[in-house]
Amino acid sequence: MSMVHVAPEAHLVLDPLTSFLAEERPDIIQYSMDPIMAKLDELDKIADDLVNSLAPDRPLMNAFPGRETTSYLAGIYGNSFYGIIVGLGVAGLLLIVMYVLSTMGVM
Repeated sequence: MSMVHVAPEAHLVLDPLTSFLAEERPDIIQYSMDPIMAKLDELDKIADDLVNSLAPDRPLMNAFPGRETTSYLAGIYGNSFYGIIVGLGVAGLLLIVMYVLSTMGVM
């Protein structure tokens, strides 16, 4: 944050952000927050990207354009594959149990 010296001989300064005109005093030290605000803006973008990574239809910072639904489709295909594998495993185990029980004469 920079101050504009309106009248150096009268020690008047103007804050351009608030349009506040005041007397320049030697006992007040003021630091520029611009570099810190730039870093905070960058961290804010990273935090938004982290939140967007939790939703399958949101774009990510480092992703190519048009790939917003890639993780959504990958989840559908992956879960379908594992569902079929588990379903076939349970059906196979059920068939084995039914065959063993039928050979023992229980059914």
